[in-house]
Amino acid sequence: MITSVLVANRGEIACRIFRTCGELGIRTVAVYSDADANALHARVADTAVRLPGAAPSATYLDGDLIVKAAVAAGADAVHPGYGFLSENADFARAVLDAGLVWIGPPPKAIEAMASKTRAKQLMGLAPLGEVTEADLPVLVKAAAGGGGRGMRVVRRLEDLDAALAGARSEAAGAFGDGEVFVEPYVENGRHVEVQILADTHGTVWALGTRDCSLQRRHQKVIEESPAPGLSSQLTGELHALAVRAARAVDYVGAGTVEFLVADGHAHFLEMNTRLQVEHPVTEAVFGIDLVAEQLRVAEGQALGDDPPRARGHAVEARLYAEDPARDWAPQTGTLHRFTVPEGVRLDTGFTDGDDIGVHYDPMLAKLVAYAPTRAEAIRKLAGALERATVHGPATNRDLLVRSLRHEEFTTARMDTGFYDRHLTALTESVPDPYAPLAAALADAHGRSRFGGWRNVPSQPQVKRYTMAGEEIEVRYRHTRGGPDADGVRVVHADAGRVVLEVDGVRRGFEVARYGDEIHVNTTRLTALSRFPDPTAQHAPGSLLAPMPGTVVRVADGLAVGAAVRAGEPLLWLEAMKMEHKVTAPVTGTLTALDAAPGQQVTVGALLAVVQET
Repeated sequence: MITSVLVANRGEIACRIFRTCGELGIRTVAVYSDADANALHARVADTAVRLPGAAPSATYLDGDLIVKAAVAAGADAVHPGYGFLSENADFARAVLDAGLVWIGPPPKAIEAMASKTRAKQLMGLAPLGEVTEADLPVLVKAAAGGGGRGMRVVRRLEDLDAALAGARSEAAGAFGDGEVFVEPYVENGRHVEVQILADTHGTVWALGTRDCSLQRRHQKVIEESPAPGLSSQLTGELHALAVRAARAVDYVGAGTVEFLVADGHAHFLEMNTRLQVEHPVTEAVFGIDLVAEQLRVAEGQALGDDPPRARGHAVEARLYAEDPARDWAPQTGTLHRFTVPEGVRLDTGFTDGDDIGVHYDPMLAKLVAYAPTRAEAIRKLAGALERATVHGPATNRDLLVRSLRHEEFTTARMDTGFYDRHLTALTESVPDPYAPLAAALADAHGRSRFGGWRNVPSQPQVKRYTMAGEEIEVRYRHTRGGPDADGVRVVHADAGRVVLEVDGVRRGFEVARYGDEIHVNTTRLTALSRFPDPTAQHAPGSLLAPMPGTVVRVADGLAVGAAVRAGEPLLWLEAMKMEHKVTAPVTGTLTALDAAPGQQVTVGALLAVVQET
């Protein structure tokens, strides 16, 4: 039997696997990069082994280093999690050659299905060869890995070469494999997948369907099980195709077969030869632990003849440290406080005080709600997200809540074009108008030498904040009856809580301050100095780094003096395993270029200046 498992991964998936191992009495071994020295997964494991360095290529993508770590720590099995080396057949062989148990499919099955090009050939399909105008739009896609990395939609032939280069670069950095291919892009289909589980005795279970149509940058954001609105005939067809794919390669373990459903027909996309990020919704509906089943299968145990029966509905949302209104720009900084209400499942690799860095995926957590019906599960998850405490960098929390409550989603009419159609409306700033006043009153109380309000009249007090990208000025004054703010009655105010009454309605505001960063309920503000720093100004047309990261490419031939068009790509930054395009803000002349490939930049660093023509 397996007694000790090394998880060749990090973050929430490592913590999730450790949780099941602990319940089964199995010792756990973590690996961690220098950037993850204080990460939660390294702290909760029984043993942790350092992988020197920070870049994924030198740490979590170095299979030889990880196998050595497993042997040194006395592990007898390796679980790859998802991403990184989870679909790398050579890594699976190295684990087996070291005499360890591989908790995953056989290397030959990985080779057959983990490459999307070979998988399509196995299913009787083929990628596009030479792309013509008639083929557009097309999708450039990494042959290995997943998670939306190494994917580009191309709608104009002249954009194809740049898309191929960008996809190759991103795929190589994320998976260690830069192979890409091109396939037709089906507009506005639904992304539906089937969870499979197979043992070494010839049994293959199809564990229902999942809908993962709400995606950004081809990466899933909200997932649910079962996929709503599918006919029993189509569901049966999807199950049969998934089982056929598994049997075709003598599959063992957990895997997922993905389809694009359009006009009532299923189009095979790929098979992921690993556990999926969204596996918790299947666990909730079927009442099983897929990681525990993976461990049992790896030990040679047999599955039952039939899978458990599905009951109810589950919905999962991925909470990211990113700003959806700014092209999904990843955010870094300290996660000061993070709590969610009881009643929903939380899978995370972070806890209070942890740093969110630039090296890895910006996902903070997954929240999963289960209920007897879809409508109840959606309501439960939206409410939990709304009441969660997330003090730190900006996140997609508001977007998730609005997406879950959008009529197109609640009525199950969504497709993969959901955010293309609705992102602007879903990210429209609707700040709480009373949050700045609550912040100012809490700050004033906290700074008072007497611990309360002065019982004498005073001159108007002024506080300035930025909120949702806008500068806000708050004015109030101290009176003998307490603070006065243009007719808003202050019922209570201290450093952590303010109660305001407007038109007879009382509202409570929980206030937390971390330096200049202030959180009032779910609103995030930044306190501004009364005297702005004049040296912080930049020339018009300045391009500033929207995030910390690495400059990976500069547009071919770009040099000072070049004429550029508004929206033209000038350079690309890599942060949190994704490439981010930086474009010219106006049409004009490039008058400065302070970025070069390989250069590390911080938030707000000057990259280039374009003088408008």
